[in-house]
Amino acid sequence: MNKNIQNNNNNNNNNNIKIKNKDVNIKNKDINNVNKNNNVVINNNRHNTVVVPSNRHRTYRNVVVVRPHGHTYYGNYYNDNDAWKWLAFTAITLKLLDNLNEQQEREHEAAQVKATTAPINEQINWSDGGASGSVTATREGTTTSGRYCREFQQKITVGGKNENAYGTACQNQDGSWEIVSTGS
Repeated sequence: MNKNIQNNNNNNNNNNIKIKNKDVNIKNKDINNVNKNNNVVINNNRHNTVVVPSNRHRTYRNVVVVRPHGHTYYGNYYNDNDAWKWLAFTAITLKLLDNLNEQQEREHEAAQVKATTAPINEQINWSDGGASGSVTATREGTTTSGRYCREFQQKITVGGKNENAYGTACQNQDGSWEIVSTGS
Protein backbone atom coordinates (compact mmCIF):
# COMPACT_ATOMS: atom_id res chain seq x y z
CA MET A 1 0.00 0.00 0.00
CA ASN A 2 1.16 3.53 -0.75
CA LYS A 3 2.83 5.02 2.32
CA ASN A 4 0.89 8.26 1.86
CA ILE A 5 -2.59 6.72 1.94
CA GLN A 6 -3.98 4.91 4.96
CA ASN A 7 -7.17 2.84 4.68
CA ASN A 8 -9.13 2.21 7.86
CA ASN A 9 -12.44 0.35 7.95
CA ASN A 10 -15.09 1.97 10.08
CA ASN A 11 -18.32 0.50 11.42
CA ASN A 12 -20.33 1.06 8.24
CA ASN A 13 -17.76 -0.73 6.03
CA ASN A 14 -16.79 2.40 4.08
CA ASN A 15 -13.11 3.11 3.52
CA ASN A 16 -11.54 6.08 5.28
CA ILE A 17 -8.70 7.51 3.24
CA LYS A 18 -6.20 9.97 4.70
CA ILE A 19 -4.37 11.71 1.93
CA LYS A 20 -1.11 13.17 3.18
CA ASN A 21 0.51 14.54 0.04
CA LYS A 22 -2.22 14.56 -2.59
CA ASP A 23 -4.35 17.46 -3.69
CA VAL A 24 -8.09 17.11 -3.20
CA ASN A 25 -10.80 19.07 -4.97
CA ILE A 26 -14.27 18.75 -3.41
CA LYS A 27 -17.42 20.87 -3.60
CA ASN A 28 -18.58 22.42 -0.30
CA LYS A 29 -21.81 20.39 -0.38
CA ASP A 30 -19.75 17.19 0.01
CA ILE A 31 -18.23 18.22 3.34
CA ASN A 32 -19.97 16.22 6.05
CA ASN A 33 -18.30 17.13 9.33
CA VAL A 34 -15.11 17.84 11.21
CA ASN A 35 -13.53 14.99 13.19
CA LYS A 36 -11.99 15.12 16.68
CA ASN A 37 -8.61 16.18 15.24
CA ASN A 38 -10.24 19.14 13.46
CA ASN A 39 -9.75 17.49 10.05
CA VAL A 40 -12.46 17.94 7.44
CA VAL A 41 -14.31 14.70 6.61
CA ILE A 42 -15.68 14.44 3.06
CA ASN A 43 -17.69 11.60 1.51
CA ASN A 44 -16.96 11.18 -2.18
CA ASN A 45 -18.93 9.37 -4.88
CA ARG A 46 -16.89 6.16 -4.56
CA HIS A 47 -18.24 5.43 -1.05
CA ASN A 48 -14.96 6.54 0.49
CA THR A 49 -14.36 9.16 3.13
CA VAL A 50 -11.53 11.62 2.51
CA VAL A 51 -9.95 13.11 5.62
CA VAL A 52 -7.90 16.23 4.95
CA PRO A 53 -5.62 18.20 7.30
CA SER A 54 -7.36 21.18 8.85
CA ASN A 55 -4.45 23.55 8.29
CA ARG A 56 -4.04 22.97 4.53
CA HIS A 57 -7.46 23.41 2.99
CA ARG A 58 -9.44 26.42 1.89
CA THR A 59 -12.54 27.21 -0.12
CA TYR A 60 -12.46 29.23 -3.30
CA ARG A 61 -15.56 29.81 -5.44
CA ASN A 62 -17.36 26.99 -3.67
CA VAL A 63 -14.52 24.52 -4.34
CA VAL A 64 -12.52 23.10 -1.44
CA VAL A 65 -8.84 23.06 -2.38
CA VAL A 66 -6.36 21.04 -0.34
CA ARG A 67 -2.60 21.34 -0.71
CA PRO A 68 -1.13 19.33 2.21
CA HIS A 69 2.44 20.33 1.32
CA GLY A 70 4.30 22.95 -0.62
CA HIS A 71 2.84 26.06 -2.16
CA THR A 72 -0.92 26.54 -2.29
CA TYR A 73 -1.06 27.35 -5.99
CA TYR A 74 -1.88 25.08 -8.96
CA GLY A 75 0.53 24.62 -11.85
CA ASN A 76 2.32 27.87 -12.53
CA TYR A 77 -0.52 30.02 -11.19
CA TYR A 78 0.29 31.78 -7.95
CA ASN A 79 -3.17 32.73 -6.76
CA ASP A 80 -6.61 31.13 -6.70
CA ASN A 81 -8.18 33.71 -8.99
CA ASP A 82 -5.82 32.70 -11.79
CA ALA A 83 -5.88 28.94 -11.09
CA TRP A 84 -9.51 28.24 -10.20
CA LYS A 85 -10.57 27.23 -13.72
CA TRP A 86 -8.31 24.17 -13.55
CA LEU A 87 -8.64 23.13 -9.89
CA ALA A 88 -10.97 20.25 -10.85
CA PHE A 89 -8.02 18.50 -12.49
CA THR A 90 -6.69 17.76 -9.00
CA ALA A 91 -9.39 15.05 -8.88
CA ILE A 92 -7.52 12.96 -11.48
CA THR A 93 -5.52 10.37 -9.63
CA LEU A 94 -2.58 8.29 -10.75
CA LYS A 95 -0.76 6.26 -8.12
CA LEU A 96 2.63 7.43 -9.41
CA LEU A 97 1.66 11.08 -8.77
CA ASP A 98 2.27 10.40 -5.08
CA ASN A 99 5.97 9.96 -5.92
CA LEU A 100 6.41 13.38 -7.54
CA ASN A 101 8.16 16.20 -5.78
CA GLU A 102 6.60 19.64 -5.79
CA GLN A 103 8.34 20.91 -8.95
CA GLN A 104 7.38 17.75 -10.83
CA GLU A 105 3.75 18.21 -9.73
CA ARG A 106 3.79 21.78 -11.05
CA GLU A 107 5.15 20.61 -14.42
CA HIS A 108 2.41 17.96 -14.65
CA GLU A 109 -0.27 20.50 -13.71
CA ALA A 110 1.04 23.01 -16.26
CA ALA A 111 0.74 20.32 -18.96
CA GLN A 112 -2.88 19.69 -17.90
CA VAL A 113 -3.68 23.39 -18.24
CA LYS A 114 -2.00 23.65 -21.65
CA ALA A 115 -3.88 20.57 -22.91
CA THR A 116 -7.22 22.31 -22.34
CA THR A 117 -6.49 24.60 -25.32
CA ALA A 118 -4.02 22.53 -27.38
CA PRO A 119 -5.11 21.09 -30.74
CA ILE A 120 -6.68 17.63 -30.52
CA ASN A 121 -4.05 14.84 -30.42
CA GLU A 122 -1.18 17.25 -29.69
CA GLN A 123 0.87 15.66 -26.93
CA ILE A 124 1.89 18.12 -24.20
CA ASN A 125 5.08 16.72 -22.69
CA TRP A 126 6.70 17.56 -19.38
CA SER A 127 9.88 16.35 -17.72
CA ASP A 128 11.69 17.14 -14.49
CA GLY A 129 14.45 15.00 -13.00
CA GLY A 130 13.46 11.34 -12.85
CA ALA A 131 9.82 11.98 -13.75
CA SER A 132 8.14 12.74 -17.05
CA GLY A 133 4.80 12.47 -18.72
CA SER A 134 2.34 13.82 -21.20
CA VAL A 135 -1.24 15.03 -21.41
CA THR A 136 -3.15 14.77 -24.69
CA ALA A 137 -6.65 15.93 -25.54
CA THR A 138 -7.88 13.03 -27.70
CA ARG A 139 -11.44 14.12 -28.50
CA GLU A 140 -13.69 17.11 -28.09
CA GLY A 141 -17.38 17.72 -28.39
CA THR A 142 -20.44 19.38 -26.95
CA THR A 143 -23.03 17.89 -24.60
CA THR A 144 -26.75 18.06 -25.34
CA SER A 145 -26.91 20.94 -22.86
CA GLY A 146 -24.22 22.83 -24.79
CA ARG A 147 -21.16 22.29 -22.56
CA TYR A 148 -17.80 22.02 -24.33
CA CYS A 149 -15.95 18.82 -23.32
CA ARG A 150 -12.59 17.20 -23.96
CA GLU A 151 -11.34 13.69 -23.37
CA PHE A 152 -7.79 13.58 -22.00
CA GLN A 153 -5.14 10.83 -21.96
CA GLN A 154 -2.39 11.17 -19.36
CA LYS A 155 0.85 9.22 -19.17
CA ILE A 156 3.39 9.44 -16.38
CA THR A 157 6.76 7.78 -15.78
CA VAL A 158 8.51 7.87 -12.42
CA GLY A 159 11.61 5.82 -11.67
CA GLY A 160 11.07 3.64 -14.73
CA LYS A 161 7.44 2.83 -13.82
CA ASN A 162 4.66 3.87 -16.21
CA GLU A 163 1.01 4.64 -15.59
CA ASN A 164 -1.79 5.82 -17.88
CA ALA A 165 -5.16 7.39 -17.16
CA TYR A 166 -7.93 8.98 -19.13
CA GLY A 167 -10.85 11.19 -18.29
CA THR A 168 -13.38 13.59 -19.68
CA ALA A 169 -13.70 17.17 -18.50
CA CYS A 170 -16.40 19.65 -19.44
CA GLN A 171 -16.20 23.40 -19.24
CA ASN A 172 -18.75 25.26 -17.13
CA GLN A 173 -20.32 28.57 -18.14
CA ASP A 174 -17.91 30.42 -15.84
CA GLY A 175 -14.92 28.94 -17.71
CA SER A 176 -13.94 26.41 -15.04
CA TRP A 177 -13.48 22.74 -15.88
CA GLU A 178 -15.32 19.84 -14.25
CA ILE A 179 -14.16 16.22 -14.40
CA VAL A 180 -17.15 14.12 -15.52
CA SER A 181 -15.46 10.71 -15.88
CA THR A 182 -12.10 9.10 -15.17
CA GLY A 183 -10.41 5.75 -15.73
CA SER A 184 -7.06 4.05 -15.97
